[in-house]
Amino acid sequence: MKRIYSVWVENRSGVLSKVSGLFARRSYNIDSLTVGETRDKTVSSMTIVSSGTNHTLEQIEKQLNKKLDVIKVRTFGEEQAILREVILLKVKYTSSQRKELMEICEFLKADIVDATTTHMIITLCDTPDRIEKLLSMLKEFNITEISRTGTLAMPKCSEGEA
Repeated sequence: MKRIYSVWVENRSGVLSKVSGLFARRSYNIDSLTVGETRDKTVSSMTIVSSGTNHTLEQIEKQLNKKLDVIKVRTFGEEQAILREVILLKVKYTSSQRKELMEICEFLKADIVDATTTHMIITLCDTPDRIEKLLSMLKEFNITEISRTGTLAMPKCSEGEA
């Protein structure tokens, strides 16, 4: 089972270390972790995706709420959220592969952001499943470099939301 934790923390040095240390000390798994500032420069938003038993996931939430630097913790499942990841891929290709590579990009709505006669850099911002689909479709190509973000998540909009 997976759970997403949206954690607002004080934006100061050492907070990421404290939060990740909590996971390490208790042997909790982190599938993905992203951190960024919010509109308020004194607050950072962490999106943590973790997997484990229901009991473990409940313990993670309780432990996060005990941290002094933590302002707010929201949890939700994948079905309750909009999820996005970004990937950059550098692919080496031959002239005979160029058309197929471009067709895959067009099909998945991935962008070619740089190219030479032998290499392309491709980017895609999409759901984790679609990122995996791109990687699967490109496995026959020579991927020379990958840079990938963790999952960003936000609860879906609801009626009557303030």
